[in-house]
Amino acid sequence: MLGWLFFLIIFILIAGFFTFAYITKKKAIKAGKTTWLMKMEKKESVQAVSSSLLSIVLGLLIGCVILLLLVFIPTESMTLSFKNAIDGMQLIIAGIFNTGRASGQLVFDFNPVNFGNMLFRATPLILTGLSVAVSFKTGLFNIGAPGQYLVGTAATLIIALSIPSSVIPPFIIWILAFIGGIIAGAIWGSVPGIFKAFLNVNEVITCIMMNWIAANFVTMLFDKTTGPFKYLLDPSGTKNFAFVFKTTHNNVATSKMGLDLIFKGSQVNGGIIIAILIAIVIYVIINKTTFGYQLRACGSNKNAAKYAGINEKTSTIISMAIAGGLAAAGASLYYLSGNTEFGWETYQTLPAVGFNGIPVALLACNNPLGVIFSASFISLLDVNGMQLKYMTPYNEHITSIITAIIVYFSAFSLLFKQIINGSIKINIKNIFSRNNKKTIEEVETEEVTE
Repeated sequence: MLGWLFFLIIFILIAGFFTFAYITKKKAIKAGKTTWLMKMEKKESVQAVSSSLLSIVLGLLIGCVILLLLVFIPTESMTLSFKNAIDGMQLIIAGIFNTGRASGQLVFDFNPVNFGNMLFRATPLILTGLSVAVSFKTGLFNIGAPGQYLVGTAATLIIALSIPSSVIPPFIIWILAFIGGIIAGAIWGSVPGIFKAFLNVNEVITCIMMNWIAANFVTMLFDKTTGPFKYLLDPSGTKNFAFVFKTTHNNVATSKMGLDLIFKGSQVNGGIIIAILIAIVIYVIINKTTFGYQLRACGSNKNAAKYAGINEKTSTIISMAIAGGLAAAGASLYYLSGNTEFGWETYQTLPAVGFNGIPVALLACNNPLGVIFSASFISLLDVNGMQLKYMTPYNEHITSIITAIIVYFSAFSLLFKQIINGSIKINIKNIFSRNNKKTIEEVETEEVTE
């Protein structure tokens, strides 16, 4: 009951705010005045945030409708009730707060394990999202983040496990492994940049090819019979050479930085802090430096940038190298945590976290700071999905559907921005009118009259 009361209060506050904004805007327009809300909605940053929030709200609403519809589609393996649907809706929206059940009802409170795991899962997503966002900013589409992530994983684990911690201090090994992973990813990412710069080969094609080259290359490195690094495989009975040792095998692990005291029992560590700092640095570089301006200028118009004296070929290669390094940094922080293990047989699969960087960047409108929040939201959906799986008859894949819907709507973010800033006006009366066809002359006459 408390959960529903919380959701009702939030809904009333949001609905009240938008109603207030609409009424005050109408009054201000009639009086020929401009309110602070009208000034705010003209700002590009506000429009971007609003369009992303609208995508999220629409996605969550459709997700709740799907949960309800599944009640009326019984299957042999799953029979759902209306109460299951209500519980599912609550968990989809606020499953991170769920602490269990009491008297058959869901209980919501601060859950340190869920919050900590959300931050842990968000760490690599922030960096793969940054990877895609940076390339978008420079006019490129880095769909090669999965391959760069894999190469960064391999380089990180090889360095972290091969240098004996009895000779070199573990924190030095951690730094070397982190930097090594970034360099490997940057080199891998620069290859599509080189092909794009000198041969004008579309980076999407080369990135996809490099993804599968990376998948097979990493498998070759750790192959349990012929791989040069097969000695890094865990031979224990439960692992049976299917996984590489965790970095704690060599006493190498990311510091908790005190987060384990706040989020007790979770996987979170200082990697989330490092990821946030990297996002801030990337934001400053892209938006506040001459170098960042040159990258953005090349992305906006290569010919104009070249005329202004900017080397567009160098900028293309550097931007793809930065994107590759960021994706690899996400892998490094994930596997240097010390509580994750890597399955080396990747020749048939690519890491989903690499592709998930695309919706993270889209939801953030390619803003490096926005990536922090969009990555956290996607991670939150994953955590909520696990709550949905354990607390209701639904499976966790429903959250993947909701994420896909949100991403689908985020692709319309430009349309939403144009609706918000008034560039596109929706007239409900015209939509449902029987005779709404007008000639070009009639429309031009109406515009002149106005």
